[in-house]
Amino acid sequence: MNPTDTVTLMVGFIRTCLLVSTPLLVASLVAGLIVGIMQTATQVNEASVSYVVKVVVVVGVVVALGPTLASEMVRYTRECFTNVAEVVK
Repeated sequence: MNPTDTVTLMVGFIRTCLLVSTPLLVASLVAGLIVGIMQTATQVNEASVSYVVKVVVVVGVVVALGPTLASEMVRYTRECFTNVAEVVK
């Protein structure tokens, strides 16, 4: 295994991590911002409201994008397993 293969493997890993985590993190961020603005406007400072909304939004994103995210993880895992012979060379 040469350095180019190692870099390719790591770039694929980082790409897969970003593709899988970004929708969840962005949804949680947007939900938190919206709830924060609403709590500021109404002067209701209850921490559990923000938490519950974020959980509901993240679960909704997982339900909506779960198959796509899972297929991306499976694709990368298959790619890694098919390249095992090259990695251990």
